[in-house]
Amino acid sequence: MTEPTPGTPAPFDLDALDFAKQGGLLPAIVQDARTRRVLMLGYMDRAAVEATVATGKVTFFSRSKNRLWMKGETSGDILEFVAITTDCDADALLVQAIPHGPTCHLKRASCFPEAPGSVLAELEATIEQRERERPPGSYTTTLFESGVRKIAQKVGEEGVETALALVAQDDKAVLDEAADLVFHTLVGLRARGLGLGDVERVLAKRHQGKARVTG
Repeated sequence: MTEPTPGTPAPFDLDALDFAKQGGLLPAIVQDARTRRVLMLGYMDRAAVEATVATGKVTFFSRSKNRLWMKGETSGDILEFVAITTDCDADALLVQAIPHGPTCHLKRASCFPEAPGSVLAELEATIEQRERERPPGSYTTTLFESGVRKIAQKVGEEGVETALALVAQDDKAVLDEAADLVFHTLVGLRARGLGLGDVERVLAKRHQGKARVTG
């Protein structure tokens, strides 16, 4: 499956974190584990890090409340914990999480409105939602209900149309056909229980292998 796994053990030594440098608190940047969009900045003390890992819900130390504060404890818009990494000085944290609802108190996806993210990952998340919920009238629902063979046929058609556009049409047509091909490929991958993360791992393995050969 391609969905990031919530609750993955934090790949760092908690005792190695330099809490003393900033009065017991570390800045924690939260990133959407699927789209890579930066969601917010908070602060964590040791207890907040431990609570995050233990509960699977991102928890901060609230400087205004002077206590631990689980994101979404009143709104319900929690951040489902996936993983934590540290910077080179062990005095700042990068928290990867899956947001359930808007992260910002202004009901935006991110506290940084212009923060970039992966359009492909967002599309994949929408496709996954369509597969689960099967809303009537949705083209994606129709594709899933038609079965893998029909989806594969559609991928083949879009591949041919993309190839023809590459040799005989303008750039807009090429991009339009390529977008259709990518969309239907993502649907096909999802129908097989696969997705972008699986493809990325294959590409990364190939890239590492090439680097070893040419290095």
